[in-house]
Amino acid sequence: MLRAGLIGLPSSGKTTLFQLLTSAREAPRPGGRTEAHVGVSRVPDDRLDQLTALFKPKKRVPATVEFADMAAGRGDAKSLLDVAAYRHADALLHVVRAFRDPAIPHPQFTIDHARDVRTIEDELVLADLGVVEKRLERLDKDLKKTPSADLRAEQSILLRGQSVLEDGRALRTLGWPPDDAKRLRGFQFLSAKPLLIVVNLDEADIAHADDPARAAASLRPIAESIGAGMVGVCAKIELEIAALEPADAAAFMADLGLSQSGLDRVIRAAYDLLGYVSFLTVGEDECRAWSIPRHTPAQAAAGAIHTDIQRGFIRAEVVRWDALLRRGSLAACREHGELRLEGKDYIVDDGDVINFRHAT
Repeated sequence: MLRAGLIGLPSSGKTTLFQLLTSAREAPRPGGRTEAHVGVSRVPDDRLDQLTALFKPKKRVPATVEFADMAAGRGDAKSLLDVAAYRHADALLHVVRAFRDPAIPHPQFTIDHARDVRTIEDELVLADLGVVEKRLERLDKDLKKTPSADLRAEQSILLRGQSVLEDGRALRTLGWPPDDAKRLRGFQFLSAKPLLIVVNLDEADIAHADDPARAAASLRPIAESIGAGMVGVCAKIELEIAALEPADAAAFMADLGLSQSGLDRVIRAAYDLLGYVSFLTVGEDECRAWSIPRHTPAQAAAGAIHTDIQRGFIRAEVVRWDALLRRGSLAACREHGELRLEGKDYIVDDGDVINFRHAT
């Protein structure tokens, strides 16, 4: 399951977005402890819907995304280091206010997208710098007592990270060799996580949801400079749309010029940012979507279902979802040569329908 943490300044609309993404009915309330409100969203997938209609299984199981939000008035970057839902998040979603509403004052009094992004980015950098400095102090003591190549390697990586952070840059902006990146992941640095800027648009700008830079032009250069993706929503209006019946929602979206719901856009942007794809499994018992990183080989993809299937992997029976839909059955796909047998090194593609053969 993909995990994402929502961050942003007060009055940016991040809690409204959380409600939109997770169908939560109530906003999280501030409490005495720093903890996250967590909700799960089902990933919209038209391919799964069509295959479910074809197979009529007992269960339809979509892929899911877990979102975390801090209670109102809490959630500065330093405090997030102590919150498991943020430490273990695969990505951070920074909600940036672009809507104009005098009834909801901005904490900085004016709407300035670039300033708000920089403010939160600086918080992430400073929070991580504190962690790095503390760990380097400990490493210095440990190396004096019991020098080792492993500790020196860790020290070298952290010194490089310290230099980047002291320069005011997020760790995600620096290309790290795979081994170094693996070590960094163990620290769960916030500024090393992929970042998606979610532009919370004004109702008047909702037609620009597919190209939010048209409504917030100052964001594109800063998003590129900090290595962040960008997507637009109008959380308030889309929350109202989500409460409508499907036919009414579709009509309302058409009137607004929206080709996708806010949920679709945010999840698709998060998948693209992280390089995730989905493969599908089908049958009479269930039709299910599974999320995996792009370029995952078949044997590793089998592990998303169960580690026993990965260990006992023999072959993968693979067919494209649209070919299966067109032919109407796996048997027909096999007859037409569209069902292939692939080995453990086959790279799973988005939309593959797979049956894993495995030893029990």
